[in-house]
Amino acid sequence: MDRKTIPLSRRACLQSLGGGAAALAAGTRLPAMMATQPAGGPPPTLDAAAAADQQRRMQWWHAARFGMFIHWGLYSVLGRHEWAMEMEGIPVAEYQQLATRFHPHPHAARAWARLARAAGQKYMVMTTKHHEGFCHWDTKLTNYCSAQQGPRRDLVREYVDAARAEGLRVGFYYSLMDWHHPDGARCATDEAARQRFVAYTHGLIRELMSNYGKIDVLWYDVHWPLTPEGWESEKMNRMVFDLQPDIIVNNRNGLPGDFSTPEQHIAAEKGGRAWESCMTMNDSWGYQRTDDDWKSAKTIARNLALCARDTGNYLLNIGPLPDGSIPEPSIEALTTVGQWLQRNGEAIYDTEPCQVNRSAFAGFTRRGNTLYVHCHFWPGSDFGIGGLRNRVKSARLLVGGRPLQFQQDDFRLHITGAPATAPDQPVTVLAIECDSEPTQDMPHIRKDRPRLGVGI
Repeated sequence: MDRKTIPLSRRACLQSLGGGAAALAAGTRLPAMMATQPAGGPPPTLDAAAAADQQRRMQWWHAARFGMFIHWGLYSVLGRHEWAMEMEGIPVAEYQQLATRFHPHPHAARAWARLARAAGQKYMVMTTKHHEGFCHWDTKLTNYCSAQQGPRRDLVREYVDAARAEGLRVGFYYSLMDWHHPDGARCATDEAARQRFVAYTHGLIRELMSNYGKIDVLWYDVHWPLTPEGWESEKMNRMVFDLQPDIIVNNRNGLPGDFSTPEQHIAAEKGGRAWESCMTMNDSWGYQRTDDDWKSAKTIARNLALCARDTGNYLLNIGPLPDGSIPEPSIEALTTVGQWLQRNGEAIYDTEPCQVNRSAFAGFTRRGNTLYVHCHFWPGSDFGIGGLRNRVKSARLLVGGRPLQFQQDDFRLHITGAPATAPDQPVTVLAIECDSEPTQDMPHIRKDRPRLGVGI
């Protein structure tokens, strides 16, 4: 959703509604769900068994770093953003007629999955039901679904098969908020409506968790208008883990989940909690035909490195057209990033926390004692990295391995004789081998670097 034009983003909904949840019932053990977490509060505390299980389930995810988000639904027929139904006040009876005009190409998901693999993405997360309430699978609980409307097909099945064919992990997005269901708003004040709507919601999630084999990620979204207690989120997650014991879930059903989800910005969680920054390729999640504010391959590579520096993941969205085709600027940028990752992937995948973070022209990632310097603005043949507190053993270009000359003193690693122009695009990466885990102390430069006398 476009945060420039929509005041109530998914993240804002969660922050406004998630802070008042009560503690879960004592004695219930759910993987990574031991207590509710106030917005902005400390990470939830897990017992040893839950922590070990969480680590097991999330091992692949921590190594993956890069995933594809897919926002696709009836709103793509309008081509005016995925919040068009609410932002334009479109009546439900009028909006639902879009379902008869939604006729995606039968091989659309194959193109998504092939692009994701080419881009170096390791997993995909598709909107199975967005806020509009339209279900992309053959559900038995409503006829407002792809199997009984325009597509006459199970689009979730096509997506799952396509992702697996390319060796990618499978994730499902599911919006709890529903603008179409008659109980979707009145459930907040009518207990009978709440019970009906919660039963419907749990039933849809049960179908998704039961009918498609092993699912790797469940990505909840906006839990308006109910609290976690109202949604019976504890029961919801228990069902999910009973059906999919290896799955990981996010924090958007009002419970802490396995990872946090900063939206349209990059911000590491405190206390080592897992996190994933979700962002759009332009300014819209769903297809917006006139949104031309596309991210460049350089911006994507920079964002990916920034996430990896603090061991976060980058979930980057595409908004397919109603026929399922991918906007060409998305294809071009992701293809370029994928080619870059083929050359520089060791500086992104499965990297470790990196304390070094200050430069005017570069970002940083780390693996072991190797510091990777991501030069998004190439500094030329002679430049420095300030404040490194470790002895540097060697420096080289990551692509091609060309050694770089350097000198080091207490304040600067001074590199000389580098190429005058950037040898790689969109970002050139250096590999700096240190004698221990790289650390940086910039205040040391400001306070302790010798000053010269007045009147030089």
